[in-house]
Amino acid sequence: MRSTGSCCVFDADLTACAGIVRRADPARFRATMAGPVAARARLFPLYAFNSEVARAPWVTQEPIIAQMRLQWWRDVLAEIAGGGAVRRHEVATPLAGVLDATGAGLLDALVAARRADIERAPFADEAALWAYLDATSGNLMRVAARALGPADEAALGPAGLALGLANWLRAIPALEAAGRAPLPDGRPEAVQRLAGEGLAHLRAARARRGAVSRAARPALLPLWEAGMVLTRAARDPALVAAGALEPAPVRSRAALMWRALSGRW
Repeated sequence: MRSTGSCCVFDADLTACAGIVRRADPARFRATMAGPVAARARLFPLYAFNSEVARAPWVTQEPIIAQMRLQWWRDVLAEIAGGGAVRRHEVATPLAGVLDATGAGLLDALVAARRADIERAPFADEAALWAYLDATSGNLMRVAARALGPADEAALGPAGLALGLANWLRAIPALEAAGRAPLPDGRPEAVQRLAGEGLAHLRAARARRGAVSRAARPALLPLWEAGMVLTRAARDPALVAAGALEPAPVRSRAALMWRALSGRW
């Protein structure tokens, strides 16, 4: 990892990153705020980067402009990986303090996967959807854990897939409204099976909790709602299209508090 003397100081850049996450990704914001201050200082730049990349394909109707926005972030990651000077930017600057070349490479693959959102073509099959979720949600979780402490891929890989699918299913109505074909098969039985696979990934990840160091646990706290969301989708697939997968607020807050205190993400 790169070292930065202000890693745990919330300067203007880190405050800006936290604001971006709070507005664009409130679930990850709440999960991050439930963790230690030192972890927040490393996670907010990563999650702000993810929010900026995720929105890039949707803020313009011009594919070439969206491609340019994504390329800008790939150029930032290349600068970070190269170990030299990194352009001044409220997200790129603190991001450089928490990434090494390996982490930058994983995030570059994340940006590349987001090109599918520009094209808005349907996934060829479920394998293509899972590959997309692994490159986006999975790589973000890998890099977040890497920024904090040791964690085994046997936990991180399935955890990223479970969280990615839960968030993807929650976003189905918005994705469809924006012209994205979000699922290769939208039939209720197919959605139910997909949610069941997501729950299997979540169980596999939690079976390897011991392979995630205490320091890295905050990177997996965003999973706190995944089980509830996937269970609702598996029980009643119609809730996906209806945009009705959100857990009750009281239950959600209690679950986050318990998982943060117990460390049992």
